[in-house]
Order: sequence, then structure tokens, then C-alpha cells
Amino acid sequence: MRAEIVTIGTELLLGQIVDTNAAYLARILSAVGYDAHFRQTVGDNYQRAVEAVSLALGRSDVVLVSGGLGPTEDDVTREVVAGAAGVPLELSAEALDQVEAYFRRLGREMLASQRRQALVPRGSRVIPNPVGTAPGFAWEGDGRAIVALPGVPAELEAMTRSWVVPYLQERARRAGQSGVILSRVLRVTGPGEAAVEQALQDLLHGRSNPTVATYAGTGEVHVRITARAPDEQAARALLAPVEREALRRLRDAVYGFDDQTLESVVVDLLRRASARLAVAESCTGGLVGDRLTNVPGVSECLVEDLVVYSNEAKMRHLGVDARILSEHGAVSEPCALAMARGVAARAAADLGLAITGIAGPGGGTPTKPVGLVYLAVAGRGDTRVERHVFGGDRIQVKRRSAQAALDLLRRFLLEAS
Repeated sequence: MRAEIVTIGTELLLGQIVDTNAAYLARILSAVGYDAHFRQTVGDNYQRAVEAVSLALGRSDVVLVSGGLGPTEDDVTREVVAGAAGVPLELSAEALDQVEAYFRRLGREMLASQRRQALVPRGSRVIPNPVGTAPGFAWEGDGRAIVALPGVPAELEAMTRSWVVPYLQERARRAGQSGVILSRVLRVTGPGEAAVEQALQDLLHGRSNPTVATYAGTGEVHVRITARAPDEQAARALLAPVEREALRRLRDAVYGFDDQTLESVVVDLLRRASARLAVAESCTGGLVGDRLTNVPGVSECLVEDLVVYSNEAKMRHLGVDARILSEHGAVSEPCALAMARGVAARAAADLGLAITGIAGPGGGTPTKPVGLVYLAVAGRGDTRVERHVFGGDRIQVKRRSAQAALDLLRRFLLEAS
């Protein structure tokens, strides 16, 4: 079964809102075994939106539309679907009951304009909205379907879970095409995308089920293995041998799977090691601490995170020797190591992690270019120091530095375990 996603909203085209609905719906379609070959975004313009939905309807079995179901004049999705389907709009008593019931629950007066939300293309089934005002609808004709949902993510997701998923599964069963598309994502940090692709060359090409693909992010690469099968158990059986082979080749460069983050993996390792961590950041300005404190329960192992941007702060708070700064400079291996040792001693922590570098765009020299970063871990009788030169602008250098620092700490903990 083929499906297409059409998101409607000028704010999406202007970049004022990130289109999280399309990503969510794409995951849903994959989970219920639908192929999504296309995705469109169109503004709140009737003619252009009709063209987009008509195009989708001509090449897909199901079209999922999000956005534009509110009560205002620029909410044109009802008219758009009716136009693409070639049917008139009608007032649905069922939809009107739902809209009126919503306002009664809130104890608020329903404006006349809210009645627009009860209009649906003739012959449509109404999709209840358990958390908002605008009902959705599903229109069917000539063996194809258009499912329209509100643009508010919480409403769209609730309606998708309760109504759309069973509807899609039933359509696939009736067509004799039920099944699942299951993906496993290996999250890799350290090697770049080219190096990962080289290691997995024969797995990436000439394979139809499961398929393997790589995707580059900031400081990491995702390897996605995707299988299609009649059920989840069969899909996992297809995924398993390919995953094992990829892990064998990539080894400890794989830090996690699926939705795991590097910081959550690091916090888990700290907990298992019963280790208390203190962090000293210079060029990253607190990015490492920000990422770590996004992990629930990190207070069990993170003692403190200091931003020591100036040389004076490094000396005053971490005890970095002035001779290190005068002889080697703040961006140097001796300084990074002194920072890591100093922050661990100051906090009475088991481990100290330090980052110092030149984020740019100025401040570089022939011997110390922009993007030069030193990372250090110290504690429990051992130390590690790494030198990196990162490309990109100031923000990218900071993000890549934070990623590399967390990965250095991850590998340090793995080796010590």
C-alpha cells in the first residue's frame, strides 16, 4: 500500500514552525507497512493545495493531510479535499455534536465561526478529536482515501493513535497487503559518513530486504536497517543478522540504538560505574552540561559543570598553573589535562572532563587554527587527552566539541569497566 503525506500551512513554508507532524506520520506509516514515496508541503492557498492533494491522490492509495482544519478563513483544508475529491462540502451532524460538546466541557460559548469545523466532504467518516475542537475526516472513493487531521501535534497524534492506525491497518488487510516495515538505527560517533559507508559498502548496495542506509548528523552518523515482513517477529529476524554484521565492523563506534542519545548512554555508564563527574568547559560554554542535564536522574552522577572561559577563571577556579598558560596557552594538551584534574579535585568527583578550544571565527594562528580543540578526562588513576580540529562555523565547532567530549568520556568508562 502506498501513502503520501501532505502538510498544509504557510507557516511551514516560511520556516516559522518545524513540521514535526510529517515526521510522526511517516513513522506511523512505516509501522503499519505502508510505503511513503512522496511528501509535500503547501501553503494556505486553495488552488495550490488542491493541486498538491490531487497529485498525491493520483499516485497513492491513501493521502494523509495535516493542518488547515481550524475555524478561520485561511483554514482551507476542507474545501481543498472536497475539491480534489470532486464532491461538495456538507455539514456533519456528528462533527457538529463533537465541536459543541468540546465547548460545553470548557464552559465556553461557541462562536458561529466554529461551525465551519463541522463541514466535511460528502460521504466522509468523521474522526473524533479527543483533545481539541476540530474533528478530522476520512473520505473514500475509487479505492483511494484522503485522511484529514488537525495541525496541532497533540491533537493529530491522539487522533492517529486512536482512529487512523486501526483504519490504515483495516484498509491494508482488505487489500491483502498487511504487514510491517521495521527499522533499526545504529548511532555511530567518531568516524565520518564516508568512513562508515566504506566499512559497510557491501551491506549498503545491492540489497532489497532489509535495506541499509547512512545519514550524517552533527558529530555522528546513523545507520538505518529497514526490513519489510508480514509481522514484527519476521521483520526482526531479517534485521538481526545484518545488524550483527554492522556491529562487528563498526565495533565501539556504535554508541547506541534507535532513539538513544549519547548523553543518556554516558549517564547510564556513570551510574553503572558509581562514578561522580565534574565538567570544565571553555569554548563550549556549557553545552556538555546542558546535554547531560537533559537526562532524567543525572543528579546521581553529575556534581558540577563550570564554564571557565578566561585564563583567569581557569587559574582561579581550577588551579591551572600560570606557567602552563604562558608556555603552552589555554588551547593545549597540558591545559586541558590540568582543567580535568582541577575540576575533579575541586568537586571531589571521581572523574573530571574538560574542553578547551578555538571556536572562531577569529583567534586562530598557523600553529593553532580555528577549530582546534583539546579534550581531557582524568580520574581513578588514569587520564586521556585528545586533539581535534573541527570544521564549520562557531556553532558547529562548539557542537562537535561537545559531542567528541561526551564520546571520549563514554570510551573512557567502557575501557575502565
